[in-house]
Amino acid sequence: MYEEIIRLVNVSKSFNEQQVLQDINLSISRNEFVTLLGPSGCGKTTTLRIIGGFEISDTGDVIFEGKKINNLPPYKRKLNTVFQRYALFTHMDVYENIAFGLKIKKMDSKDIDRKVKEVLKLVNLSGYETRDIDSLSGGQQQRIAIARALVNEPQVLLLDEPLGALDLKLRKDMQLELKKIQQSLGITFIYVTHDQEEALTMSDTIVVMNDGKIQQIGAPQDIYNEPVNAFVADFIGESNIIDGVMVKDYYVEFAEGGFECVDKGFQPNEKVDVVIRPEDIKLVPVDQGMIEGVVESVIFKGVHYEMLINARGLRWMVHSTMMEPVNTKVGMNVIPYDIHIMKKVIAE
Repeated sequence: MYEEIIRLVNVSKSFNEQQVLQDINLSISRNEFVTLLGPSGCGKTTTLRIIGGFEISDTGDVIFEGKKINNLPPYKRKLNTVFQRYALFTHMDVYENIAFGLKIKKMDSKDIDRKVKEVLKLVNLSGYETRDIDSLSGGQQQRIAIARALVNEPQVLLLDEPLGALDLKLRKDMQLELKKIQQSLGITFIYVTHDQEEALTMSDTIVVMNDGKIQQIGAPQDIYNEPVNAFVADFIGESNIIDGVMVKDYYVEFAEGGFECVDKGFQPNEKVDVVIRPEDIKLVPVDQGMIEGVVESVIFKGVHYEMLINARGLRWMVHSTMMEPVNTKVGMNVIPYDIHIMKKVIAE
């Protein structure tokens, strides 16, 4: 059983009469890597800022270790924040940047020296103490920003899209480094991103947000394999989302045909969204396929081919390691387990 460290209870927030958060309820465990994931404007950064004390919610409570901290200023909270813009002091060297907060606390110089060297080793930058900030690469500056936050030994580290300014390869490297650091320290990380791959790579728990509301909370594999609605399915990876009718338990109609599935609990003949991942569609000879179509386009993606197939008035995206040329007739098969049925989201 994981120990809860932070809880948000019915948290709402508006700016200039525009509501950006609506009744957010979220429990975060100690030592957990939690990612707030969603498109721009969904409310994820506002949620992080409320946890950090940089914004005050209009309604609801922020609970830290069982105590309400709504009006506690950021510097009195047992957490630190790393922003996308690292806000390092360019007139100070690496050592002075990291030691700054410890000196403010009037810590003994020997203890400061020990802690700075320990945290530099943690972020693989031992020996960089006297380097100028402007001489460091983007990835190195990002590590210094993390080191400066970690040296204060927070119980929670908040990270607001800290990898956004890095190039693709460095971003991927830093994803692994951040997860390694979090696991070695055993502290809680709360991470904000709009990048699905980052969330899937690093997180213990993903919180998918949209329009100021939480859409789904779960482990990466659950979010990907069992999305609760079409928005989550579409935002986390590629998806074919098709209008369908749930005729009865375990049987759905879509794309001019009837198909067995593994879902139940819908009303008879309820209108639904049918979600099928591109990698779950298997291409077969036409006479062996559940659905027949024609290949419209082929793009090589490195590890697979992405094909668009026109079938029964729909354009299907298919990922396969085997390429079929444009204008080829193909059959498509999908097993019942890979046909995901979602309730229609009714706009408010």
